[in-house]
Amino acid sequence: MGGVSIWHWIVVGIVVMLLFGRGKVSDLMGDVAKGIKSFKKGMADDEVETAAAARPAEPVRPLEDQRPVTAQPAPVGERKLG
Repeated sequence: MGGVSIWHWIVVGIVVMLLFGRGKVSDLMGDVAKGIKSFKKGMADDEVETAAAARPAEPVRPLEDQRPVTAQPAPVGERKLG
């Protein structure tokens, strides 16, 4: 007593088949398979996103280089005509 043998599992399986019928059990197993496939696809998508995020970022430029460049007129004495 206390141990679960293969015969116990067979009896449990027969009772489940009688209660739910073959159609519902096969539908349930199909749904489980779809869930596993979706989970694997999601894990693969996460790996692709992780690989893309792992790329090194561009180096940060010093503040002097980040100032906007504005066109300044040349001094009056240095203007070229023509």
